[in-house]
Amino acid sequence: MAGLTLKGIYKKYPGGVVAVSDVNLEIRDKEFIVLVGPSGCGKSTTLRMIAGLEEISEGELYIGDRLVNDIAPKDRDIAMVFQNYALYPHMTVFENMAFGLKLRKVPKDEIERKVNEAAKILDLTHLLDRKPKAMSGGQRQRVALGRAIVRSPQVFLLDEPLSNLDAKLRAQMRTEISKIHKKLGTTFIYVTHDQTEAMTMGDRIVCMKDGFVQQIDTPQNLYENPTNKFVAGFLGSPQMNFIDAVLKEEFGQYIVEFGSNDSRTQKGVKYQIIVPESKATPELADYVNKEVILGVRPESIHDEEMYLSNATTGIIDTQVEITEMMGAETYLYLLCEGIPLTARVSPRSTARPGDEIKVAIDPNRIHLFDKETEKTIVN
Repeated sequence: MAGLTLKGIYKKYPGGVVAVSDVNLEIRDKEFIVLVGPSGCGKSTTLRMIAGLEEISEGELYIGDRLVNDIAPKDRDIAMVFQNYALYPHMTVFENMAFGLKLRKVPKDEIERKVNEAAKILDLTHLLDRKPKAMSGGQRQRVALGRAIVRSPQVFLLDEPLSNLDAKLRAQMRTEISKIHKKLGTTFIYVTHDQTEAMTMGDRIVCMKDGFVQQIDTPQNLYENPTNKFVAGFLGSPQMNFIDAVLKEEFGQYIVEFGSNDSRTQKGVKYQIIVPESKATPELADYVNKEVILGVRPESIHDEEMYLSNATTGIIDTQVEITEMMGAETYLYLLCEGIPLTARVSPRSTARPGDEIKVAIDPNRIHLFDKETEKTIVN
């Protein structure tokens, strides 16, 4: 088994295009690490450099203690599972899974043992004689995984392996892959643009944007303590609400103020949220009377009567535009002084489109970001 070390990894293409910039990453042995980010952020390119399918322009890549920059993909002791399964259509499941071992001249009885073991783990034993076209997407995906498992590699690389499956099957396969990781006790590096996959599967998440690593942390820490506005907005569904605001200081308290205030027409309302003492860092002094971005997650906006009656700050007037009943919860799409907001509330909420309702923002759960750099000021 092995961990991986990426030291100052760059990928530069002709014409000055830099796809990946200065990636430094220490992946522990047996860790499940997820590279996540929007399309074109460099996550698949990073994975392909680890696999040896793309040349590293600059930096060093170690698998275990071995520098592998110039080592061919077949000698890196890794296995890769692709988005499109890449199965041979004319071969049965057994032949597809055994193919790599045959090329390596592994003895027949050992091939049979390894394929049967992998088929058992993946619940494919009854399908070993079928060809890919007679199978569902989820079954084909499991065959692709099986082909990687039989090789007993040090590292598994998975490039968006679930993106061709429907929503229900994706959720099911997420659980399957997590179980397989625990059974095999091998290092998994998984690429996805789906933040739900990242949050539910990874021991740690590497969040990327424009070729740069933005933050590396556990799913919970990324969610609760994002390093900047991009990470805050990318992780979480529905995504975090962002509101242009101004930071004020009154009577020794910091106050976040937002809304509209047209002095000519006397229309518009300013709303205030008192920043709790626990969040009042010394850094806030530099932002007094300056514009900031207020970040609020949908679950931190409440419409329950009990919460509203106890709230001492952060109560705002909104108009309900759309309600989405999700079964276990309801999403309210609101407008407050022209600012769109999303709230995740109880399924018992009585709010309906067109209603004017009061909601309360939980001051203990707010985030503040620098308007210019978008870096986090307060989590």
